[in-house]
Amino acid sequence: MADEARSLEDLKDVITDAGNDAVETSATPTEPQIDEHGRAYATGKRKNAVARVWIKRGNGKITINGRDQEQYFARPVLRMLLQQPLETAERVNEFDIVATVKGGGLSGQAGAVRHGISKALTYFEPGLRPVLKANGFITRDSRVVERKKYGKAKARRSFQFSKR
Repeated sequence: MADEARSLEDLKDVITDAGNDAVETSATPTEPQIDEHGRAYATGKRKNAVARVWIKRGNGKITINGRDQEQYFARPVLRMLLQQPLETAERVNEFDIVATVKGGGLSGQAGAVRHGISKALTYFEPGLRPVLKANGFITRDSRVVERKKYGKAKARRSFQFSKR
């Protein structure tokens, strides 16, 4: 600390100056985070599933664990989840997506891939962040299964009561 505050007024000036700098820097858009192969990478999570997602410019092909999305996610609802961030950002059929996903069930894996796609889109095009954030795609869904407690049949379910 080269310039120390000698009084309370000096400290107030330092705090207000730092506050103004923070407001100016947060308003400026960040640079795209693209690797040497022209891809953006992000990690998405949902329940116990973790997805690693890479996106690059292409014709809209989505590959999950080396298989096409129709093979991996047979239910149309799960495939619809993957398309939601792209439709919201109006970038359908503009990006090729490669994802590897582990853990959880199919529903959690689809949610993890959706979360990863959303984050990767914001890294590829930072201007898309407000649109995706407003629709709740950037925020990780933190709901997980509650653990079983001792003395209970399940997490909260008690054993059947009998008076006699």
